[in-house]
Amino acid sequence: MATKKPIHQLSIAQFEHHFPDEDACCAYLVGKRWPKGVRCPRCGAENPTKLKGNPWHWQCYQCAPQSSYRFSHITGTIFENTNKPLRDWFRVIHLMLTSKKGISALQIYRYMGFGSYKTAWYMAHRIRAALASQKLDKLGGVVEVDETFVGGKAKNRHDRGGGHGTGGIGSGKTPIAGAVSRKGNVVARVIANVRASTLTAFVHEAVSHKVSLLCTDQWVGYKHLGDNYPHAVIDHARGEYVIGAVHTNTIEGFWSIFKRGVVGSFHKVSRKYIPLYVAEFQFRYNNRQNPDIFGTAIARC
Repeated sequence: MATKKPIHQLSIAQFEHHFPDEDACCAYLVGKRWPKGVRCPRCGAENPTKLKGNPWHWQCYQCAPQSSYRFSHITGTIFENTNKPLRDWFRVIHLMLTSKKGISALQIYRYMGFGSYKTAWYMAHRIRAALASQKLDKLGGVVEVDETFVGGKAKNRHDRGGGHGTGGIGSGKTPIAGAVSRKGNVVARVIANVRASTLTAFVHEAVSHKVSLLCTDQWVGYKHLGDNYPHAVIDHARGEYVIGAVHTNTIEGFWSIFKRGVVGSFHKVSRKYIPLYVAEFQFRYNNRQNPDIFGTAIARC
């Protein structure tokens, strides 16, 4: 049986070679942001006037004919209004993308030698927010759907049954729904609860009606999916895990990676910021076969 060749991501040596200085980072950002030539970020006008003596700055006369509108390569990006050089941002993005289970702001702070922990925390969250902007097509083929719970008090961390019916509210857990196409993309969202109406709405948003099979576990919240999808159920309570093509192992594998990141790298994640962490893991998973995941991330920033 032939095995797939591993996808080699940007190594430290390659990073240093491609981005030896700030100008190299600026040129790379411009190329990713405007692959067909620089455009005004405010009105979209082509071929703005390049400012002489002020590198990486342009002015547009179409949206401001009298005074002109001046902008730079970082205008309208997550890098705008920060006092850190672009090369530091690139290093942090590289660290986050090459860490399968994520890297904490504290570790970034130590590695980068920043003056404060808050700087690393701020940069990491800005990057996650950019990755969260990824728009995905609805999933097709064989799709697995499942929900999980993250956070809560330590004494309730392994209480799967108690929080299942209430959405984890009683134990302080945050419910997350996920759908994955086998050998394809994953869509994960923080949800209010795990009631049937909430889960059905998530599935309608994430999954195409043309799927060949939709697999879930026996949770009652999925009972109405058979009205719109070819729905098959695996009953874990009866010791069922795989019945032919019916299983939820793929989405459970994604949950495993996410939870190991939360417990092992971040240790504690507040309910307020969980959507950003979910977006980070979703982006890495969906670009696991992308040899230019770094370039894809920069284009979204």
